[in-house]
Amino acid sequence: MSGESHHHDHGKAQHTHGHGPVVHGASGDTLAAYKQAYEAAVPHADGSVVEVELEAREIDWELAPGVRTTGWGFNGQIPGPVIEARVGDVLEVRLTNRLHEPTVIHWHGLRVPAAMDGTDMVQHPIAPGETFTYRFTLPDAGTFWYHPHMNETVQLERGLYGALIVRGPNEPVLDAERVLVLDDVKLDRKGQIKALGGLIERHDGRQGGTRLVNGKAEPTLPMAAGQIERWRIINASSARYVRLSIGGRPFTILGTDGGLIEAPVRVSEVLLTPADRVDIAVGPFTEGETIAVEALKYNRMTVARAKNESFATIRVGPTAPSRAVIPPTLRRIEPLVSGPVSPTREIHLGVKPSLRHGVNFVVNKEPHHRDKPVKVGELQVWDVINDTMMDHPFHLHGFFFQVLEVNGEAPAFRSWEDTINVLPRGRVRIAWVPDDRPGEWMYHCHILEHHEQGMMGHFEVVPA
Repeated sequence: MSGESHHHDHGKAQHTHGHGPVVHGASGDTLAAYKQAYEAAVPHADGSVVEVELEAREIDWELAPGVRTTGWGFNGQIPGPVIEARVGDVLEVRLTNRLHEPTVIHWHGLRVPAAMDGTDMVQHPIAPGETFTYRFTLPDAGTFWYHPHMNETVQLERGLYGALIVRGPNEPVLDAERVLVLDDVKLDRKGQIKALGGLIERHDGRQGGTRLVNGKAEPTLPMAAGQIERWRIINASSARYVRLSIGGRPFTILGTDGGLIEAPVRVSEVLLTPADRVDIAVGPFTEGETIAVEALKYNRMTVARAKNESFATIRVGPTAPSRAVIPPTLRRIEPLVSGPVSPTREIHLGVKPSLRHGVNFVVNKEPHHRDKPVKVGELQVWDVINDTMMDHPFHLHGFFFQVLEVNGEAPAFRSWEDTINVLPRGRVRIAWVPDDRPGEWMYHCHILEHHEQGMMGHFEVVPA
């Protein structure tokens, strides 16, 4: 089942041909690392090079019929085009910046070389009018996404994000597939995206009153009765936690951040923090039903009060035959740790008073913390400890981890993740192994305002 599915109403990436690397203004070390990574990216035996042109520019964004605002999009659309490839392919993306400020692209969840991670630690920002080419091999199947990693509170809020789907050889067969990118925006009285607010918004993170699915406000999703669909869901919002419910009906978790989980898990809700992804099997439903896709009330201990809010509505049409088969085993995930283990480091997420901002968000008591290096091949067991009174979604760049414990309890199932929620005064223990991709990396809270204010750590992966 391909991404050509009629459900993808937000466009596909335009493939192009014959572009070499384009780099402007990079330092010697950065340029050398980039060239090495570029040249090392070769497809696997049966893979190919997927070439994509992206252009970041201002657009006229229609949120709903008659409701328009000025947004920033990739290729004139929000979300940007769905980029699709297979495990073992090389992805080559040529980004042209038509904005009036610099930008970059971070490939969220992808195990790329450090030089291709798309942060200002590893590349010179792409100035207005300039072009930069990212090129890397795709080692993992899953639902990923791409977004800027500078001035995020503005650039993501205005619509610069898109889905990236990497397909593996043994995917479950369902009747149809949708990519659903969730977001919200905050509009002023003139219908334009509001400038970042005061102390409360800096503390809570921005949560807008207009909820979006694939760039549209509360759309209707037509679905055939009797069918089971695969929904690939991405939470691209700045700070909104989505406790996802589909009319209270049961659905099946197939995968999370790092692709398929070991066995399907039947639930009636799932929590998606900012930056989280989940793949679920939805249906079957009965002809004539109308079913709410909503975010149930979730109290992340902010000033704003939590409530149930709608994202979309499923309208169930005539019955169609089903060919869906969800196998009892989806993949094998080898545990990184068995038995008791001691953490190799602690990461404390905290706050400090600030005369300018009210509070600053910090890691290990300092903004933009410089953490110790890690060696290639050495098991990392990190305790991520939330010393604050509100939730924080912890995101690790470039590597997947296994969650060992959440507040002393084992998770419901084993999976590969790159983002995990840490509850107020909570502790999450994760395990991961740095593979041979040395260079500068980072971790941070994915509430964009917290990350911007310093809840971030930088570290180096060094050869063994």
